Amino acid sequence: MSRVANDPVFIPEKVDVTLNATDISVKGPLGTLTRKLSPNVSVQQIENRLEFKVNDNSHLANAMSGTMRALVSNMVVGVSKGFEKKLALVGVGYRAQAQGDKLNLTLGFSHPVVHQLPVGVKAETPTQTEIIIKGADRQQVGQVAADIRAYRKPEPYKGKGVRYVGEQIVLKETKKK
Repeated sequence: MSRVANDPVFIPEKVDVTLNATDISVKGPLGTLTRKLSPNVSVQQIENRLEFKVNDNSHLANAMSGTMRALVSNMVVGVSKGFEKKLALVGVGYRAQAQGDKLNLTLGFSHPVVHQLPVGVKAETPTQTEIIIKGADRQQVGQVAADIRAYRKPEPYKGKGVRYVGEQIVLKETKKK
């Protein structure tokens, strides 16, 4: 069995877990997340923890046990604490402004970019050059951050563009005469 799947997932007091034959639902203060269970893995709720066991001794079942454990753990953390990604805009005139479920971006194009946020994901702009993406679903928060970054990736000569906070951009040396 996967070493990751050996660790149980502990359920905080504020979180409720509902197990069915085919799916698992996790409900907490930040929302509800549902995921289909793999047929190769069985999940048991024992008091305040979830344990994962393989149904057969195949390589796929072994791999899926660790994957399901990690996904369910992310669901529990997401509905109790939430996830966030921080983006920084680097460049003259680059600005961001959150308006409800839309994010207005000025990224040096001839037109403003309006990004529609999916349900369950919120964006905050503490300053004009910072964006904080928050949500309960880790995959969805990361995908929204990647979509926003894809509008204007950091270019390799000056480093202008949308980047993750803490991301190191390797700058190229300019051509010399």
